[in-house]
Amino acid sequence: YNSILSEAAVLGFEYGYSMETPEGLTIWEAQFGDFANGAQVIIDQFISGSGTKWDRSSGLVMFLPHGYEGQGPEHSSARIERYLSLCAEHNMQVVQPSSPAQLFHLLRRQVQVPWRRPLIVFTPKSLLRLPACTSTLDELSDGHFANILPGPGDAAKVQRLLFCTGKIYYDLLAAIQEAKRDDIGLVRIEQLYPLDSDLLKETIASYPKAKEFAWVQEEPANMGAWPHLRPQLCELFDKEPHYIGRKAAATTAVGSHRRHQQEQQELIENALGTKD
Repeated sequence: YNSILSEAAVLGFEYGYSMETPEGLTIWEAQFGDFANGAQVIIDQFISGSGTKWDRSSGLVMFLPHGYEGQGPEHSSARIERYLSLCAEHNMQVVQPSSPAQLFHLLRRQVQVPWRRPLIVFTPKSLLRLPACTSTLDELSDGHFANILPGPGDAAKVQRLLFCTGKIYYDLLAAIQEAKRDDIGLVRIEQLYPLDSDLLKETIASYPKAKEFAWVQEEPANMGAWPHLRPQLCELFDKEPHYIGRKAAATTAVGSHRRHQQEQQELIENALGTKD
């Protein structure tokens, strides 16, 4: 059923429902991730803090469509940075799966684990129609959710290693393959919190010749995962990785589709090191 147009009321209901039926899978999906701001009081007061304040467990899943596609400031960002700023003491899981199999195994994991924690999922929009964003039947039937996903290519040849999350991976992958750049590697961080630092260290070590490290994101510098991951990546690399993305802004995205495309192209060129 389509619920009433009150994010706070409906998310509050689903939160309560998830606690009364812990064996079930309760999902609340925003029409656009941006619209969850109407339920901020539920997120701040209950979803993020109920475990610490009242020792109450909830396995509620929030689906928040997210991705920069030139649709303007009200239809681009689910505000990844807001959820990550609420994360501590393993109170929530914040994930941005980049394939159908990843999403499938993520939801299976949410039900199968013996504990209950809220799961914040930044779901795709254009990836629903992207031919490159598919999974085989074997990938769906076997395996498990992967916190970190290295991209294709020969790791032994990589000298410039790019880290990202979400839709931007496919934009970067297409540009790298078109330019035939086997010296650039891609690593997707699928689970942003809790961050699997040990697995990330192992992944970095698998690129023995990598000398340049960069974080790439579509969101402005004061938004997205960068503010949260920055100190952790600095510790892992023993230096600050290069930031590639939009400059800090007061709004999540520009209102001009043409300007959006220009920014996106500049971002990709910066990531490949081809911008003058």
